[in-house]
Order: sequence, then C-alpha cells, then structure tokens
Amino acid sequence: AAPAAAGLVVGTKAPTFATRGAIAGKVVNIDLAQQLKKGPVVLYFFPAAFTGGCNAEAHAFAEAIPEYRKAGATVIGMSADDVPTLQRFSAEKCAGKFAVASAGPAVIKNYDVALNGAGRAMTKRTSFVIGQDGRVAYVHDDMNPSQHVALTLAAVQKLRQR
Repeated sequence: AAPAAAGLVVGTKAPTFATRGAIAGKVVNIDLAQQLKKGPVVLYFFPAAFTGGCNAEAHAFAEAIPEYRKAGATVIGMSADDVPTLQRFSAEKCAGKFAVASAGPAVIKNYDVALNGAGRAMTKRTSFVIGQDGRVAYVHDDMNPSQHVALTLAAVQKLRQR
C-alpha cells in the first residue's frame, strides 16, 4: 500500500525555519538555510520522544549517520517535544550523532505534519529529503518507522548522482 501523501510534494520549496534543539544533550540553534549550505538535509518528523517507534527510528538514523555523511547529507530529527526533553532524547536515543529540533506550530503547519487527535501537539512520522537548492526532493509519510532510513538514504544517494 502506498503511504498517504504529505502536504509538501516533491519540487516544492521547503519552508525555512530557525529553532532550538539538541545534539548529544547540548542545546543548539538549528537553522535549515544554514544546514542546506553544507548539502542536502534529511528532515524527519517523529511523533514523540521516548516512545517505542520513535526510539527505534532514532537508533536506526544514528546507526546510518556515517552513510548519510558519505552522501554529503545532514540529518535533523524534529518533533513537537520541548527542548529539555529533546536534550535527553538526543543523548540517550540518538547516540549524540545528529540534532533533534523542537517544531513549533508554524513549522508543523508549514510542513503539514500535525498529528490530529493526539490530545497534545504531536507530528506525523514524515521524512523529507531537501536538496541543496532548498526544494523537496523526496517525501516518505508513514507512521511505521521501518523504512524511513533506507528510503531517505537512497534518495540522498540518488541526489548525489545527479
């Protein structure tokens, strides 16, 4: 079955943002435009830190960071969690290997990733590959975390071949 379509489609200019997050337990500022200067960005939204699927997905992304780096890409995880929660999550579940950022209401709306009916601010599990030109190159929208790493990594590697 094909995953449900996310609001942003391939070829769309990705909404820029600047927010706070954490890497290896340290608070950092995360600016999409700055990250794109270095190369493509894999921006993956996850519903909530310290939940089963999100823990597994963070671990899978952490394990694949060397492959993303080889392809010239930066990985940023993003959820509606607050920065102190993400500080702990970045150290414990992301192995300090990539940044996780706090998605405010504007980012959630601009990326169309609100998880409705959750009872609190949460995001869908949607991954975007954003090319260095700032355009969405790939979207994977699936609450099952199992394919997000493999599919976004393949999309980043394909970008490199262009």
